[in-house]
Amino acid sequence: MALRNPLVPHVHGDQLNESGAVRAEAILGHHFARPELLREALTHRSALMVRRPAHGRVALPAGTGSNERLEFVGDRVLGLLMAEWLAERFPFEQEGQLGPRLANLVSQPVIAGIAEQVGLPVVLSVAPGESRAGVRRLATVLADATEALIGALYLDGGLPPARTFIRTAWDEAMQAQTAPPKDAKTALQEWLLARGMNLPDYVLVSRSGPPHDPVFVIGVSAAGQSGSGTAGTKRGAERLAAEDLMGKLSA
Repeated sequence: MALRNPLVPHVHGDQLNESGAVRAEAILGHHFARPELLREALTHRSALMVRRPAHGRVALPAGTGSNERLEFVGDRVLGLLMAEWLAERFPFEQEGQLGPRLANLVSQPVIAGIAEQVGLPVVLSVAPGESRAGVRRLATVLADATEALIGALYLDGGLPPARTFIRTAWDEAMQAQTAPPKDAKTALQEWLLARGMNLPDYVLVSRSGPPHDPVFVIGVSAAGQSGSGTAGTKRGAERLAAEDLMGKLSA
């Protein structure tokens, strides 16, 4: 039985374009009892701004908002179901080993890569200008939309459809984890120390965007090389910068 969405009132809105709905539901392996949840999960905030009136704010019924609220739900659902899966798959590992596995599997690069693999960019709704600028391919946009879809799955059908999608879409990433992965910053630090080199130096290159949606660019340098990372948090940008630098040092 479909679950009532506690975040927004239940109303009957316009239906998704039929071909787009079919494609999105095929990606997810789920037929929505409430297609407005699917539409909301696939709506980037730029597309919402195009539809809003020029003056003031308006109350948005279910299916007419951006995917940010569903992303909030989906992030928690993904963490729960991934933790459940890891506990089943590695019954003898403790938190210190399971934690890095979880962090890797729910990281932005991994989620964005999965979104690309399943064909999410094609069905994501963005403003025309943002589409031409390539926003559909941005890791942060793809990761957010994927989490929003997981939130929509949960609110429409509970944990089973969300669990099925996650275990199907993340199967390759899960199989690849033969050993608990190390955080990129830790791996970089250990690589440098093992070679008698100085620790990496992280610097904030820039901060842009509004307070509710910041964009941080972090640079890191060590061993005569440098890397950079861009993310919505300093910690995320530092991790991506460390990954970038490690790729160069290991080449």
